Amino acid sequence: MESIFLLGILLFLILCGAPIGFTLILIPFFYILITDAVPLVLIPSQMFNAIDSVPLTAIAFFMLTGELMTSATITDRLVSLSRALIGRMRGGLAQVNVLVSMFFAGMNGSVVADTATVGALVLPAMKRAGYPPAFSAAVTGVSSTIGGIIPPSIMMINHYFAVKYNFERSDENFSIRRAGKELYRSSFALLIPIVLVGSVMGGIASVVEAGAITAMVALFTGVFVYRTIKWKECTGAFRRAFRNSAMVFIIIAASGPFSWLLTSLGAIRDLESWLLGLADSPFTFILALILFIFLLGMVMDSAVNIIIVGPVLVDVMAKAGFPEVQAAVVVIVGFLIGSVTPPVGVAFFTSATIAQVRLEEVAVALVPYLIGLFLLLFFILVIPELTMFLPQVMS
Repeated sequence: MESIFLLGILLFLILCGAPIGFTLILIPFFYILITDAVPLVLIPSQMFNAIDSVPLTAIAFFMLTGELMTSATITDRLVSLSRALIGRMRGGLAQVNVLVSMFFAGMNGSVVADTATVGALVLPAMKRAGYPPAFSAAVTGVSSTIGGIIPPSIMMINHYFAVKYNFERSDENFSIRRAGKELYRSSFALLIPIVLVGSVMGGIASVVEAGAITAMVALFTGVFVYRTIKWKECTGAFRRAFRNSAMVFIIIAASGPFSWLLTSLGAIRDLESWLLGLADSPFTFILALILFIFLLGMVMDSAVNIIIVGPVLVDVMAKAGFPEVQAAVVVIVGFLIGSVTPPVGVAFFTSATIAQVRLEEVAVALVPYLIGLFLLLFFILVIPELTMFLPQVMS
């Protein structure tokens, strides 16, 4: 009962606009202060333990890579390449929005950065082409989850609406020459995800080292290859990357004492018992898991969900017989969908703000995309080969 009450307080404060990081710290602080259960020094100790992990430093490098790419207009070249490849399609700009997000996600990995960057680049063009603002914001928000999903389903939904509402189609025919030219112009930009994945999979570098290498490649590309950014302008990119990284680390650190509180109150154990009690019926277990992820994603930030609840769900799924890789993908994809789900999805707010459209209108436009994404999540759960094929091949 105590855990439900504390979660209710957390939800209330988040909906009131309180900073998530400080909220996660204040709740265990006042609980310990009132109950005197443990010394207050436990809070900073748990915060340190939560961030005492070398791989977490890769977050800062990925943030820096994205900021350098934006400052050096490297992402502009990705937009040009995307338009050359699929701009001729009906609703081409909507498809370009998704394709650019796919390129950008492989280099940054941040939902907020993806939404803000791609939205700033593509939304004005979509507005000029006559796309409804709510639809444009919905596409931008949903496509920002592509880093954890990358399905064809979003493009298929785009095509349906493009035909239904007769969206624009570029008058310029597809040209192999133009596509080749844009591919050449974007070659160094596309080199970034190749370096990232190749160095890790090839055993050349760890994730942290790979993050540092990609940041250096982005810096080198912008300063020396494209020459679209000067050394003095790099300071702004570093400053924004440090600020965004600090925001993420505050949430991760704050999740430490809050996770300890939930564990000590038995909330984690109760959640495990409830879900494992449904494991005898796989279909019921899958539906309950998706419903739980959906409801939690609606009311809590995806980063908090992945950090606090994610490990519990992965452990429960592993005990229920799912491979750990598949379980991890399901949890990450599910909570990434939560980042664009009203009422607290950060991508939902960001895309609506950039498009300058009411939240209610964006929420309505999001419905078909959310249905498609949760169907995708269902298929990931019931068809292990979707997630296990590549790991099995690579092993």
